[in-house]
Amino acid sequence: MRISNEEYSEMINKTAPKSPIVKDCIFAFLFGGGICAFGEVLRTMFLNMGASEDNAKTYVCLTLIAITAILTGIGVFDKIAKIAGAGTIVPITGFANSVVAPAMEFQTEGRIMGTGANMFKLSGPVIVYGCSAAVIYGVIAYLFKLY
Repeated sequence: MRISNEEYSEMINKTAPKSPIVKDCIFAFLFGGGICAFGEVLRTMFLNMGASEDNAKTYVCLTLIAITAILTGIGVFDKIAKIAGAGTIVPITGFANSVVAPAMEFQTEGRIMGTGANMFKLSGPVIVYGCSAAVIYGVIAYLFKLY
């Protein structure tokens, strides 16, 4: 028995669970906004402790990455991400999770072929294309004196 692509798509649409898009968007907004608001609280705290603006921004990134890595390591971040959805992916926390989670998952295969080889599977393309885009922007800015 052969079925057409249209019939197959219709069957999938009937059996697939409906995604609560509005609820997912609200949770993503609240959690993502909460992470960003927490970052602003951290920035203010670091500024009040005497850090310069540039250093305070760096400390915020490092703090959020460290908190995410710890929460991923103890298995809490994934539970939060199931509720928050894209709200945890978009900020820097998603990047930290995408490095730590594969590193933990493949650690049983050894430090080199497990952790080392698989750590950047998710985040590697972001690093490569992000750095490439930065270089291209830098060259354009230099050529046109945009800075």
